[in-house]
Amino acid sequence: FSMECSSCKYHMSDVEASEKKDPCRYIFEIENEKDVNVRVIKSSTATVKIPQLKMEVKPGPASIGYISNIEGVLDKFYQIVKEQKDDEDEEIRKKAKNLLKKIWKAKLGDLKIKIIIEDPEGNSAILSNKTKVERLK
Repeated sequence: FSMECSSCKYHMSDVEASEKKDPCRYIFEIENEKDVNVRVIKSSTATVKIPQLKMEVKPGPASIGYISNIEGVLDKFYQIVKEQKDDEDEEIRKKAKNLLKKIWKAKLGDLKIKIIIEDPEGNSAILSNKTKVERLK
């Protein structure tokens, strides 16, 4: 579902299954350029992790659900890091530039990384035969 207030432009979207699902962890490894086209469904209750880059986005009050692909997920991380690229702190700028390069390489399929989605409600998914699915405990 998706809704937006015409007055203040507040936007909310989420993804919910019609039936109750078990809490799950979805693990997908990007191995080539084609992998970035794999469909991703992320609910507002899901955490998205990229362990090799030491990055994660946790759910919170402003968290939204979306349907995208692996490239779109990487773009979301790219936008977050891009904001730090012009920080006053030299160390933060350096780390941001390094992360941006790694995200770019992953989008090209030149850097093997894992995308992990953990959803306690089970409403998320990574739609590929390569996706490893585990039950969350």
